[in-house]
Amino acid sequence: MEVKRKAITLKGLQTSPRISRSPPLSLSQSFHSATEMSALQSFTAITFLLVWFMCIEASVHNYAGDRFVSKGDAFVVHGGSEGIYSSLPNHNESAISANGDSYIRFEKIRFRRPKEFANFSSGLVQAIVFEVDDRETIGGSAYGGQRAVCCTADLAKLGVCSQGEIIHRPSIKNPGWPQVFGVSFNIDELAATLQPKSIQITKTGMYNLYFIHCDPNLKELVVEGKTIWKNPTGYLPGRMAPLMNFYGFMSLAFVILGIFSFSQHARFWREVIPLQNCIALVITLGMFEMALWYFDYAEFNETGVRPTGITVWAVTFGTVKRTVSRLIILIVSMGYGVVRPTLGGLTSKVIMLGATFFLTSEVLELVENVGAVSDLSGKARLFLVLPVAILDAFFVLWIFTSLSATLNKLQARRLMAKLDIYRKFTNALAVAVIVSVGWICYELHFKSTDVYNEQWQNAWIIPAFWQVLSFSLLCVICALWAPSQNSMRYAYSEDGREEFDKDDTLRLIKPSPMPSKDVRNPPEVRSELGDNEVSNGDLEEDKTE
Repeated sequence: MEVKRKAITLKGLQTSPRISRSPPLSLSQSFHSATEMSALQSFTAITFLLVWFMCIEASVHNYAGDRFVSKGDAFVVHGGSEGIYSSLPNHNESAISANGDSYIRFEKIRFRRPKEFANFSSGLVQAIVFEVDDRETIGGSAYGGQRAVCCTADLAKLGVCSQGEIIHRPSIKNPGWPQVFGVSFNIDELAATLQPKSIQITKTGMYNLYFIHCDPNLKELVVEGKTIWKNPTGYLPGRMAPLMNFYGFMSLAFVILGIFSFSQHARFWREVIPLQNCIALVITLGMFEMALWYFDYAEFNETGVRPTGITVWAVTFGTVKRTVSRLIILIVSMGYGVVRPTLGGLTSKVIMLGATFFLTSEVLELVENVGAVSDLSGKARLFLVLPVAILDAFFVLWIFTSLSATLNKLQARRLMAKLDIYRKFTNALAVAVIVSVGWICYELHFKSTDVYNEQWQNAWIIPAFWQVLSFSLLCVICALWAPSQNSMRYAYSEDGREEFDKDDTLRLIKPSPMPSKDVRNPPEVRSELGDNEVSNGDLEEDKTE
């Protein structure tokens, strides 16, 4: 489950003969637990809680000695970037309806400098809050010079700003924005405290907060404290808000699928094959994953703090489920349990691939989700995503290569029942891969065209789609290999193979329009068939090769 927020940074500066609109600001770069089918009973109790969706959406941003970093002519700390919905209309002042407020609140924001750099009074250390549509109201230049964030002497002479402060102009679209306020240091003062402030949000949008100062003498300056970002119905960031209900509904969908699968297991328990047990394991893992993600978002929404424990468990269950799912599809594609009793020398390679995929996926998901408030930087994310993408591509290649060999073998042996189900399985995988490639292209287009996160209200669809696609494929697999009274005919059977070899060998070597009515002793039959099976094995090898 993964929602990514990109912070807007103050970018490079362009030229203009007068004070111009600010430059477009770029976005900052910024186990495994085995479960049994008996877990359905305990999980059912949890699912009853899911029908009660907690209607309580933003988050708490803590600053623990965050150091100011030089960006162009300014020194900057990114304080947060979130989508916030406007306050609900017509709410009164009661404690309950006060939840309809949207705001950004500053609490105990304090700037600290070391003692060796405290022997002078400083310029303002400012906080600036702006909506993404107002990004061009920040910064300026004079006489065609380089664009700046801090007011220069030339700009100050024009009377449009105060030297050493942030350049900003009132927004035409949003009166009163951007919001800029600050505090300065007196001589020998080690800490300067920003007055508590609450900014009401009256317009839905992507809001950004930066702490900025323009004094190069303020070295080793850090910021402490926290800001609280609240949506009308709670603390969950606006981009994540729809995902809470989505994971709730997905939990119920997995429960329904699990009830169908487990009831079939109970009904035809004598006919269950190992593959069907593996499918039941994936369903159980999916139940717990969806439920944990729901409660992760619900807790985040209620408290404003990401619950580390629940997030780690949700990530781990999800990674285990994805790993097990890929391994099951791979070994089924190889014909394990259907046309071959073991994987032979491939077992160690399959296990190694699965373990590598689990480790890389787990690291990526943990870094992206555990305690995450801001997005990863582009380079870090690329470094973590690439191994997972390469392993996924290798899985796809190996799966379809194995499927091709298995289909050829089934066709050569004329095992029509197994061949039919494998063809349907291949078609389902092919559709899933084609849809995945198409969605990846759309995702790349979406992110490349939404540079400033202006489409944040629709961003939740991207992670939700992958969950829906994997669930749909799981439903197809459950339907194809659902437990039934005929389940055993899809399992590997040495006896069934011998009967086929016997009939096929007799037809290939001694074809006759009518079956022979000779009655021979069993030892003679076994002796003749033993010789014929050797010949038939050679013929099958020739046909397969």
